[in-house]
Amino acid sequence: MSNSRDVVVIGGGIAGLAVARGLLEAKRSVVVIEARERLGGRLHSSASQPPLDLGATWFWPGERRVTRLVAELGVATFDQYLGGDAVLHTDQDRQVVAGNPIDVPSYRFVNGASSLVEAVTATMPADVTRLGEPVTRVAIDASSNDGLVTVSTKRSTYTARHVVIALPPSLAQHAIAFEPPLPDQLDRLAAITPVWMGATTKVVASYATPFWRQAGLAGAAISYVGPLHEVHDMSGPHGNPAALFGFAPGVAGETAPGRGAVLRQLVAMFGSAAGKPIALDIHDWRAEPFTSPPDVERRAAYQLFGHPLFQQSAVGGRLHWASTETATESPGHIEGALQAAERTVNTLISTLDTEGSTIA
Repeated sequence: MSNSRDVVVIGGGIAGLAVARGLLEAKRSVVVIEARERLGGRLHSSASQPPLDLGATWFWPGERRVTRLVAELGVATFDQYLGGDAVLHTDQDRQVVAGNPIDVPSYRFVNGASSLVEAVTATMPADVTRLGEPVTRVAIDASSNDGLVTVSTKRSTYTARHVVIALPPSLAQHAIAFEPPLPDQLDRLAAITPVWMGATTKVVASYATPFWRQAGLAGAAISYVGPLHEVHDMSGPHGNPAALFGFAPGVAGETAPGRGAVLRQLVAMFGSAAGKPIALDIHDWRAEPFTSPPDVERRAAYQLFGHPLFQQSAVGGRLHWASTETATESPGHIEGALQAAERTVNTLISTLDTEGSTIA
């Protein structure tokens, strides 16, 4: 297979896949290089059946891009459960808060967020994506309109007119050698931009039944005791499979919460039945080297999401940003990833039309 394309996309999450799909629809050649042996990035569901989300979970009313994509591809969704009361957990006591003020109307994927990834991937030829190839070097010849981008992995070398960074900027800045180096201001910006969910541990507890619903609870909780700071109902349609999930913010120098600490907290909030899950997944996104750079917890300037520099092509117009962190709308959401991809595709199509014919 030829390794020359109009565009090389680094990162096979939903943003990178959306870029590839948009370029293919415009009759441009593209390859997506993914470091993992799977696609989806932070859209990652468990191997259980039905799958439960270890990464992105929701999308929300008014998020038009993901709503349109789900409808176009026929991806099954359902409404987040909102019934019942919430729990407030402090070091003083546990209180039931009437009416669940924690959760808001949102949508979930019947077969996990990975089903959206699978649906998008199914619309593209198989040779568009390459798995298990961490990118180590990006060399850009910006000296003329005929200059090319060379993208290197330990296994292969790819050439293209343009490269799209569909990774969290701080991960790309840490893991990839750029030649020439990124411009100083852009390099500094990328290095300190937070990674959405990158410093978070997501805990998913599966049960035989949604016992909390039977007790009049929504499965939603806010805790000031920890390790989980918030909890939500992650059950499937009609409560099957039954599950709760929570977020534990990462603290620099501290490991992810252990099984015992998680179960003790769930019991304190939801009763003894919470201490007997069928399965307990503790997924520390800090331990994912293809999502999070070292010391990801120290990057907390979320106001940098959607920064103007990420909206611009760089290095002679050859390098483009397309992760959810670069979105100006709904950054951190699936919608944000799709908005960043849309912006990038529009820029690339316009530029490639000016440059002329495909190179592959």
